[in-house]
Amino acid sequence: MEPEVRAYLIRILNTLSVGLIWMISNSTAGIMYGYAFWEKKMKLGNVIFYIWFIISLALLLWYMIRLWKKPLNIPY
Repeated sequence: MEPEVRAYLIRILNTLSVGLIWMISNSTAGIMYGYAFWEKKMKLGNVIFYIWFIISLALLLWYMIRLWKKPLNIPY
């Protein structure tokens, strides 16, 4: 496989894997453990979940933008 194609595919796989891990962890905490839903009133767990959700989303977007802005390192 050519080095340019390999470096590009590695970048795509990194983006997909980090995005999927982020989605799995947040959906597990939010839906399966119930932190995304308010029952009768808002609890501390809901607030912590939504703060974590926003901070982790910002970090995920920062990582992806940083990853895709830098040029491909192609060893020759």
